[in-house]
Amino acid sequence: MKYKIITLGCKVNIYESEVINELLLKEGFKNVEENPDIVIINTCSVTNMADAKSRKLIRSEKRANPKALMVVCGCSAENHQKELEDLGIDILIGNRNKSKIVTLIKEHLKNHEKYLNFAPITSDFEDMEVDKFTTHTRAFLKIQDGCNNYCTYCIIPYLRGPLRSKPKELVIEECQNLVNSGHKEIVLTGIHTGRYGKELGYDLTSLLKELVKIPNLERIRISSIEATEITDEFLKLLASSDKICNHLHIPLQAGSDKILKLMNRKYNKEEFMSIIEKIREVRKDIAISTDVIVGFPDETEEDFRETYNFCKEIAFSKIHVFPYSKRDGTVAAKMKNQIEKKVKHERSKELNALSLELENVYAKKFIGKTLKVLIEEEKDGYFMGHTSNYLKVIVKGDLRINEIVPVEIVSVNNNIIVGNLLYSLV
Repeated sequence: MKYKIITLGCKVNIYESEVINELLLKEGFKNVEENPDIVIINTCSVTNMADAKSRKLIRSEKRANPKALMVVCGCSAENHQKELEDLGIDILIGNRNKSKIVTLIKEHLKNHEKYLNFAPITSDFEDMEVDKFTTHTRAFLKIQDGCNNYCTYCIIPYLRGPLRSKPKELVIEECQNLVNSGHKEIVLTGIHTGRYGKELGYDLTSLLKELVKIPNLERIRISSIEATEITDEFLKLLASSDKICNHLHIPLQAGSDKILKLMNRKYNKEEFMSIIEKIREVRKDIAISTDVIVGFPDETEEDFRETYNFCKEIAFSKIHVFPYSKRDGTVAAKMKNQIEKKVKHERSKELNALSLELENVYAKKFIGKTLKVLIEEEKDGYFMGHTSNYLKVIVKGDLRINEIVPVEIVSVNNNIIVGNLLYSLV
């Protein structure tokens, strides 16, 4: 039978969809883009827009493939069970038992009965693994799930459950298998990646120390880490191992101590800045990207201006800007002084403009310098890929996907980075 998988949201969802894909292929199913017998949609619920997109996608796929078996899972399913039950879905589950979707599909094909089940999310890590990534050159490796932080704006801890980690030995084994399959860069991902291993008696740095020993693994990228999780041991490893990518994504969320406190973040501006300075002491040219929420309840124009100026002072390599999305069931949803949509839009626009400015400033530092680029895709005769510090570079030459090549950066214009290949592979 033929199937297609549609994935919305984060790298964890992408990884979990890859698990489902690999399991289906092993059972003899065929992955297609058109006329599928089975449609699997892995949904996202991080914002209201993500929920709306999930529902719209379910409806459109039902219209396009009315005879297909419809399978829906993920955070939006977990968050809106009742609403989705009326959309004609054959198999509807939340975030638990994604690894059992193949079994559920087989059962449905025999008995043709609808399956709706939302298993409680417990403290054990659902066993999943991937041998080879088919959707990305860089392989994602889910090492952790759940979150115990309960930031006041965030619905994800309620949908993903408590903090839990994949045992270190299994992470190392999966990473080795991915490298054996040809992947040169591994992206460690989770819902709260930086808290990896806390409930098992170790931490992210101890895992990284083991992973850097794997032969033929050239890059390890950390999808996200909180400022409070940058320890002295982590900094020592960052200084000593060039396998750790020259890029860290460290969510700020707000540059106002007042708003940070309302968000239930675990640091203030001074502490955040101190961590950034320590990182740059050991990696001078490291790229540091961030997330910022604008229009959080009670954010005044002065608060926003403080955030804007703080981002400029830090000089992030990129800012991912999110207008605050009111999520029912969170503390922030009940707060007074909710900000108008128009104001959130204006602040987002301004901060996005700053991000583009900072991206160009950062990238221009590397004009005339040679950086190694992992070639990931080809389009219109050009190849594209990322450097260790997460610059997306366009280059022309005789290249192969998944090769790492030296490239001289020659121009940066509106975030388009062009390089010259220093030697040919073929």
